[in-house]
Amino acid sequence: MKSYDVLIVGGGMVGASLVQALAGQGLRIAVIESVPSGARTEPGYDDRALALAHGTRKIFRALGLWDALAGEATPIHRIHVSDRGHCGFTRMDRSEEGLDALGFVVPARVITRVLGAVIQQPDAVDLFCPAVLSALDIDAAGALARVSIDSVEQEISARLVVAADGAGSSIRDQLGIPVKTRDYGQVAVVTNITPQLAHNNIAYERFTETGPLALLPMSEQRCAVVWTVDEQDSDAVLALSDAEFLARLQDRFGYRLGRLERVGRRQAWSLRLVEAQEPVRPRLALVGNAAHTLHPIAGQGFNLGMRDVAVLAEVIVDAVRAGRDPGELAVLSRYGNWRQGDHRRVTAFTDGMARMFTLPLPAFGMLRSAGMVALDLLPPAKRLLTRLTMGRGGRVPRLARGLPL
Repeated sequence: MKSYDVLIVGGGMVGASLVQALAGQGLRIAVIESVPSGARTEPGYDDRALALAHGTRKIFRALGLWDALAGEATPIHRIHVSDRGHCGFTRMDRSEEGLDALGFVVPARVITRVLGAVIQQPDAVDLFCPAVLSALDIDAAGALARVSIDSVEQEISARLVVAADGAGSSIRDQLGIPVKTRDYGQVAVVTNITPQLAHNNIAYERFTETGPLALLPMSEQRCAVVWTVDEQDSDAVLALSDAEFLARLQDRFGYRLGRLERVGRRQAWSLRLVEAQEPVRPRLALVGNAAHTLHPIAGQGFNLGMRDVAVLAEVIVDAVRAGRDPGELAVLSRYGNWRQGDHRRVTAFTDGMARMFTLPLPAFGMLRSAGMVALDLLPPAKRLLTRLTMGRGGRVPRLARGLPL
């Protein structure tokens, strides 16, 4: 039986980032991943993209990974927020924060490729893949995982297990960790489009009667689209021809970028809020979507998960340097307490915005419009919102300040 200090279940972007953060700290690390690496690495029109907050860029830079991402990262210079059918709007600009960019849009294949290489390093981590976690037993002494690899079971022990296995976390299910959920009754339709006019590095968030519509600047003058539609309408929207889809999207977005001229392949995901009620237990910590799955409004989900990584890595390294067991509840409680405020703020913001902007009463529309105008005219309030979306609110961990552990 192999023994480790940290066993990470889930070798996706969040799990791999934690590996990189802990590498070189004298820890024995293992990763269990069910899906072999086989992501497309060649660029294409249908690249899916992630919006990285300014704080997330700092984390990647502190991890030594930003240079590998920067070449295909499109900076966001401004953010324009509006409400369809109403005159109110809010603008955020990098100059107001004294930054080169409010965030960056990076193709998911690039992040996957860079982080995939991290968990392939034999000197940094033992990778069990493709592997399935068939059982997990945790007691005061440690954790014992039974892993199935090519139908052969193997036992792995660890002082700490990190659940980085996504929104449908099997660890949450196996251990009976309660979750709070909210089904939005919405579907996110994701695609890329090319508009007639240059995007000029502006990200647009437009609220419509069916939910938010985001257009994010990408390379080659493309824009990544995340269009929220009612669940009962999603099949019909996906079945539209390219011309019909562009016409419907144009009606929702307007003509700030001229005519929408090209659209790529469409994909759709149902939207739910999922909050784990016990992000830590003795020998166990939840990170990323296993701890919280958010509405995609304002693109906060992945960035929140990266701040989980930054805090948990700092807590683990500080404990080990002090000669403490990283799986102790007292150690992990520091992580849970530290992350609590950020989780609550971002969840309240995304959930509140998602619901507020779909309220049908005309009076709510006028209040929303007035609120956005007021926000645009009040720099201190707008700065608080900007700092929240950039991951600069509350106590910031070392990695998110660009500092090494």
